[in-house]
Amino acid sequence: MTSTDVPSLLRRGALAVAAGRVALGVTALAWPSVPARPWVGAAADDVAAQVFGRALGARDLALGLGALAALQGQRAAAGSARAWVAAGALSDALDVVASVKSWPELPRVTRWLVAASAGGAALAGAAGALTLSPATPER
Repeated sequence: MTSTDVPSLLRRGALAVAAGRVALGVTALAWPSVPARPWVGAAADDVAAQVFGRALGARDLALGLGALAALQGQRAAAGSARAWVAAGALSDALDVVASVKSWPELPRVTRWLVAASAGGAALAGAAGALTLSPATPER
């Protein structure tokens, strides 16, 4: 692997995270308790949790579709792609913060899975966003 391969790999990683975000969003909109259960446990079946699950699903769907659309463009869309990927990374990082703040109340085993997946997506998104920066200013 050469240093020129790294941006390509990170761009593909950003595409994979965006596609995963779309899949998660669609799932949460249709069946909000499915992605919520690992995060909040049995509370995922409560009406309030389902409303929030659908709202988070809508957020993920919008962020994922925006990133996918922006990543399909050429270099001219680098600023737009960077913004969409960075917004997704920020939302994932804040999901980790929300989890840590409620850590003792979350299910013991799956809280680690949720924190690791959201943290990994945040890191991949941040790296992807940095890589999408144009080498020269756009005109």
